[in-house]
Amino acid sequence: MAIRTIREEGDEILKKVSRPVEEIDEKLQILIDDMIETMHKFNGVGLAAVQVGVLKRVVVIHIDYEKEEPLILINPKIMKQKGEQVVEEGCLSFPNKFAKVVRPQEVTIEALDRNGNTIKVTGKELLAQAISHEIDHLNGEVFMDKILPGTLEYVTPEK
Repeated sequence: MAIRTIREEGDEILKKVSRPVEEIDEKLQILIDDMIETMHKFNGVGLAAVQVGVLKRVVVIHIDYEKEEPLILINPKIMKQKGEQVVEEGCLSFPNKFAKVVRPQEVTIEALDRNGNTIKVTGKELLAQAISHEIDHLNGEVFMDKILPGTLEYVTPEK
């Protein structure tokens, strides 16, 4: 496993649409492991492959590092969305920037797991937010495109 470089604001790849995964092979398994390790190193909740420079429809999400395994989503498709929530959001590709965005309260998706099995996941609140945020990345959209006017904050990192 390896820590990958996170592509940051201004990198054109973040605006590109990711391609569907055609084959779940050893190379993809390495990418998934590297993405999980990279997300953990930077205390992220989710990471899309495009954020590490790979234009594949792969997402990893890990809400509670202590209690659960990471959620791996390959070729995720949103099947249903319900409700709205205004949430504060940040992104590993936009370090130290936070803003309010509108996300669905609940989202149901279908995807493949890392073994190629079809899974259906329904996420509420934070999980719905994370799923929506990461699928946006796969579609070349970033949270900065969706912020509510006047809510952008820059937090000075501690040294």
